[in-house]
Amino acid sequence: MQKEKLIIIGSGPAGLTAAIYTARANLSPLVFEGMEPGGQLMGTSEIENFPGFPDGIVGPTLINNMRTQAQKFGAKTIFKEIDRVDFTNTQNLKVWSGEEEFQAESIILATGASARWLNLNKGEEKFLGKGYSACATCDGAFFREKVVGVVGGGDSACEEAIILSKFAKKVYILHRRDSLRASLPMQKKVFEDEKIEILWNKDVTNLKGSVLLEEVELTDTQTNEISSLNLNGLFMAIGHTPNTKFLEGQIDLNKWGFIEIKNDTRTNVPSVFVGGDVSDPKYQQAIVAAGSGCQAALDVQEYLRKH
Repeated sequence: MQKEKLIIIGSGPAGLTAAIYTARANLSPLVFEGMEPGGQLMGTSEIENFPGFPDGIVGPTLINNMRTQAQKFGAKTIFKEIDRVDFTNTQNLKVWSGEEEFQAESIILATGASARWLNLNKGEEKFLGKGYSACATCDGAFFREKVVGVVGGGDSACEEAIILSKFAKKVYILHRRDSLRASLPMQKKVFEDEKIEILWNKDVTNLKGSVLLEEVELTDTQTNEISSLNLNGLFMAIGHTPNTKFLEGQIDLNKWGFIEIKNDTRTNVPSVFVGGDVSDPKYQQAIVAAGSGCQAALDVQEYLRKH
């Protein structure tokens, strides 16, 4: 059993920013990076909208820089995943990685959220960052004068399509139903955009290409007819799943599974704080996550001073 003053669970921009701030405050945080460290940024080929990098920066490099900066100030990082917690005793929080137990006076949860992908089991991962994305805000500018598709039918899908239409020459919304679930104002914007075309009753059932994405296979949800569509990019907009399964019963979650914030970055457990996408279903941006990681770090410092 290992006892720490502060444990940070998560190694995306929220967790690592929190680590930088708390390490500089001499709290020597222990950061659990998980088995796939870095979060969604690790699958981002180039980031052009993170402040301070006018020529852009690739996601893994940004994460590695953040990790190195946190370690420089005394943060300890380990590639282990927390799969169980016990927050019953708020002064002595317990977490486990397998059978290994760790205890802490306070915890920052920054486990992020995972984009929902097609889960085709046909090697779709090879196109991640090579035409297959879940963030038009992040990657839209790479598809100037290209043809792209958006999977989904809600507000997120419509918003992604509108963002992409500012860059692409043609945007297809690929929706498995015959009507959109998006709000009427959002639908109106889509219908009025000459660059956007909706393909109704279509499931994406395969991705094709040599190195980059070149084509998608579509299956009609009513007739099962199979067709092909040439695309340079495909954007998923069917939501995000917060990485909170291991927290159920220990922390208050909303109906979508995101952590509920009670005050600032505090949860219903006084010694547990939160930062990043795991409590933010709306913005889902690296800079927003980093900012909330900073807030959580400042809040946890205040908590530890008082206790």
